[in-house]
Amino acid sequence: MQTSTHDDMSWTVAGAKAKLSEVMERAQLAPQTITRNGKPSVVVVSAEEWQKKTARRGSLAEFLLASPLRGADLDLQRQHDEPRDLSL
Repeated sequence: MQTSTHDDMSWTVAGAKAKLSEVMERAQLAPQTITRNGKPSVVVVSAEEWQKKTARRGSLAEFLLASPLRGADLDLQRQHDEPRDLSL
């Protein structure tokens, strides 16, 4: 049983179980939301979409070099406080 709320992209758990192949097929075109107790629970996306969303985009060094704060002449100093006494 598919719900028709969000342009046929939202499924109940029971509907998704009954029509898993269709959920997967439609996920190739657009994310499919599976609801539990009327609330969004999970989203099914294509493997290609997942790869795009989770792909590493450059290294940490590249990220830091591209920072808008690079060359901002910030005066960062470390605090030299004594450690807290954790004994009770």
